[in-house]
Amino acid sequence: MIDYTHLIHALQETKLAPLAEAIPKAVTTNLHIDRNSDLAGWLEALAAMPAATPSHINLRDSVTIGKSDDLTAPEQAALHSSLQALIPWRKGPFQIFDTFIDTEWRSDWKWDRVKDGISALNNRTVLDVGCGSGYHCWRMYGAGAARVIGIDPSPRFVVQFHQIKKYIGDVPVDLLPMGIEAVPANLNAFDTTFSMGVLYHRRSPIDHLRELKDTLRAGGELVLETLIADGPKGYSLMPEKRYAKMNNVWFLPSIPTLELWLKRAGFKDIQCIDINTTSLQEQRSTEWMEFLSLKDFLDTNDISKTCEGYPAPKRVVMVATKAH
Repeated sequence: MIDYTHLIHALQETKLAPLAEAIPKAVTTNLHIDRNSDLAGWLEALAAMPAATPSHINLRDSVTIGKSDDLTAPEQAALHSSLQALIPWRKGPFQIFDTFIDTEWRSDWKWDRVKDGISALNNRTVLDVGCGSGYHCWRMYGAGAARVIGIDPSPRFVVQFHQIKKYIGDVPVDLLPMGIEAVPANLNAFDTTFSMGVLYHRRSPIDHLRELKDTLRAGGELVLETLIADGPKGYSLMPEKRYAKMNNVWFLPSIPTLELWLKRAGFKDIQCIDINTTSLQEQRSTEWMEFLSLKDFLDTNDISKTCEGYPAPKRVVMVATKAH
């Protein structure tokens, strides 16, 4: 089992102490072998990874760990096999010694669009909500954050994160097995909170924005990325059943509507820093994610529409400051 004892002790004398108290319950709920039949195998794959000290780590421009000649051929084969055991890999990519994990998403492209429009992360305490396997957590740390905590309830993502951390070592970057609803209310502790690719999965988007606000200290910054639909203030697309074959998409607001939501939720200084229509090059199937991906979710005759006839995925990144 993944041990969070060191992290709990590190947080106990800080503003994040209430979060430390929530970790044991989250582990029991989401990282218990009896609750997930695949978890034992994933943990075995993590344990089977060869011990190694990378000669080089780059988290500023990519997530690159070590060089090909840091491992022997048998060690590299064992590493490759252990990483493959956790397929599918959704967010990345990662270069781990001689293995390149070509993930479904080119999350580095998203980071490149985000990083220059947000406040500098130097010495900041950062929360990444719905972080997946933690790719952006590593990039946040590489950008100067003092501590990064990602949260995601998926056991697969948690183990994938620890496969990467095994070689990066004991740095203040962690992934907790919990969703935003398990974060203590009124934490008021983080300097920056990221929520990327989460809002449209929430039945109550205003409540989600208020939850995000409550994680932030006074004057803290929210970085919000979500799906949108073109339209005037007040307009929001609610799919009848599925959107791009996803049955858990609830609201795609227009940008003016999203700005209004943020104001009503208690944010100010709201800025749109990026608008991007997701391309078939940014989200696609690979040998590390062999299942259906974006091209399978679009109209075969018109990729400007989803297979249900809605506008194809367009995403916005907003930044805002906690007002009160």
